[in-house]
Amino acid sequence: MRRLDMRTWLTRFRSEERGSVMVEAVITLPLLIWALGATYEFFEVHRYQSARDKASYTIADMVSREMSAVTPTYLNNAKTVFDTIANDGVPNSMRVTLVKYDSDENVYSVKWSHVRGATYLRALTDSDVKTAHDRLPQMRDGEELVVVDSLSKYEPMFDIGLGTGMNVSTSVMAIPRFAPQINWSDS
Repeated sequence: MRRLDMRTWLTRFRSEERGSVMVEAVITLPLLIWALGATYEFFEVHRYQSARDKASYTIADMVSREMSAVTPTYLNNAKTVFDTIANDGVPNSMRVTLVKYDSDENVYSVKWSHVRGATYLRALTDSDVKTAHDRLPQMRDGEELVVVDSLSKYEPMFDIGLGTGMNVSTSVMAIPRFAPQINWSDS
């Protein structure tokens, strides 16, 4: 009886041309199905992120154009606009913060910060932004900045290695457009 070593057997197997379509299908079909699922999932994650980016830019632009005080009702309605633009019924958390810069101290401070929606985010405090020079842009003394952050959890449809409950976050900044400052009113 002749003994075959692994290298000889693999060489013969590779050069063999009498294969069965069924065997080839069994080998390639799982890879093809995984590739289709992965392609769908990667495009869906991109769409999910893009929808939240658009919603965050819209809210930042709305608040930056506001000439009267921002109220809880205004932010509740802004959250409704955010959810409408995101358009997928997933719980979203949205934080709107007004940050002011002091060039003498070289620190940022929070004028006001409020969260709407799911409880993924919390309102920012002065200690959160005081030295956030890596996150916030350079500003002039006394300049204010609207910061809109959002956080949502993306649940993949297929198990392709993304895990479960992947966080999708956005952060958008805008300067006040028509008024030198944007105030908060609890009424």
